[in-house]
Amino acid sequence: MRVANGHTEYKLLDASGGERLEDWNGVILIRPDPQVLWNTPKTDPRWKTAAARYVRSNTGGGAWEMRQKVPDVWQMRYKDLKFNLKPMGFKHTGVFPEQAVNWDLTRKIIAKADKPFPVLNLFAYTGGATLACLAEGAEVVHVDASKGMVAWGRENAEISGLANAKCRWLVDDCFKFIEREIRRGNKYRGIIMDPPSYGRGPNGEVWQLESKIHEFVAACANLLADDAEFVMINSYTTGLAPSAVAYLLGVEIEKKRGGNVSADEIGLPVQSAGLILPCGGTAIWTAK
Repeated sequence: MRVANGHTEYKLLDASGGERLEDWNGVILIRPDPQVLWNTPKTDPRWKTAAARYVRSNTGGGAWEMRQKVPDVWQMRYKDLKFNLKPMGFKHTGVFPEQAVNWDLTRKIIAKADKPFPVLNLFAYTGGATLACLAEGAEVVHVDASKGMVAWGRENAEISGLANAKCRWLVDDCFKFIEREIRRGNKYRGIIMDPPSYGRGPNGEVWQLESKIHEFVAACANLLADDAEFVMINSYTTGLAPSAVAYLLGVEIEKKRGGNVSADEIGLPVQSAGLILPCGGTAIWTAK
């Protein structure tokens, strides 16, 4: 497992009984997590004093239970990147902190490569990977079906000092976008994707990961430049093992281009217990 242990303004304080106790740069939140299968004593007093707790509903979804005043928006930093945070529906805050291990990896690859370095970030959410690539001088196309998420990504770029970096911020259905990119003949040296298990495009297009993922990866392979360096696929879908996604990369890219494919879980350190909480997986093809 690759562990995101470089945070200074995010801490996973404890995890027990299907919940996380987290410090988001001074704002303590409790959020549900299905990977927390153990039920250890909640001795940390911040379980009782947390500013807010996300409570799931028996009928689906859930809501934030505010115990104290929580800022409408606040910020956290990861190295030289900054992010706006806010409590959203379905327990999110705008950042997946475990992805920091992948931000570091992409930055390392891009920093060593000649420029220009065009990157395509699909299902790009609020832009953590986009910011990481921009910070190393890449030229990024950021695509997400949610207008709000794309606007949030722009805000994160601005507060990170990257407002003038070369980035196209696009609200679009990712599958339709890559089909158009293939017809246009555009190519990328890096492709990142964080596909949801289920979602809808801006015009109601339906996305179901298990039925679409192979076709999607095969299409993306057509967008790789001759000097492409990496393809990264993140998955939070229960039952979709990182090794299964790695096999897709092997079939569609490694067999045709060479290079290497790897896959692993990514995780966060739990301060109270000294254990690592698994937080999904990543499969990666690299040219070297």
